[in-house]
Amino acid sequence: MTRTRPPLRRTPLASLAAVLVLAVLTLRSAAAHADDTVRHPGEHPTYGLELEPHGTFGWGGPYGGDGGFGLGARFSIPIVRNGFVPTINDSVALSFGLDWVRYSYCYWGPAGCSANYVDLPVTLQWNFYVAQRWSVFGEPGLYIYHGLFGEPSCPATAGPNPPATACQNVPAQWGVLPAFYAGARYHFSDKVSLTMRVGFPTASIGVSFFF
Repeated sequence: MTRTRPPLRRTPLASLAAVLVLAVLTLRSAAAHADDTVRHPGEHPTYGLELEPHGTFGWGGPYGGDGGFGLGARFSIPIVRNGFVPTINDSVALSFGLDWVRYSYCYWGPAGCSANYVDLPVTLQWNFYVAQRWSVFGEPGLYIYHGLFGEPSCPATAGPNPPATACQNVPAQWGVLPAFYAGARYHFSDKVSLTMRVGFPTASIGVSFFF
């Protein structure tokens, strides 16, 4: 029995909704506790590297479908301490990532196969320090992806007359696509924060360490 649904048509609504609700509640909490921190340029911790291990939910990209789960990390290096707007408390960093996402199905068929994707995002991270404990950020950029497709092998590769419905629209194994993320951090201290991110092609939640 084959599965022929295309990517990006369906997502696990419960999982995606939970991530979105978490992001909304985080931003609302940040707004509720906002003070005038954002009006004081440069009044945020100084660091040379942000290391962020996280859990990942993959819902977009070339595979899409019902979504997958995995692990990843971000490495962000600040390049502008006082940001692009001199009158607010912001900063800019370059962010490099490595995400592994596993999908336990094949939307093109056959049944029983799987896929693993490695994503390498590169973004410009613009941070806004909106309160003593909260910062938010946006990250435009791009990502390189590589897909590894598991067994069983596609029946369309065997025999002179493969089934017409089998193995159609197999996703690209390599490629580059645009990426965009928005997120928030709750800063436990100047050195550690809880970091949440929603975007394309993944959402994530993890812990950031500042060095």
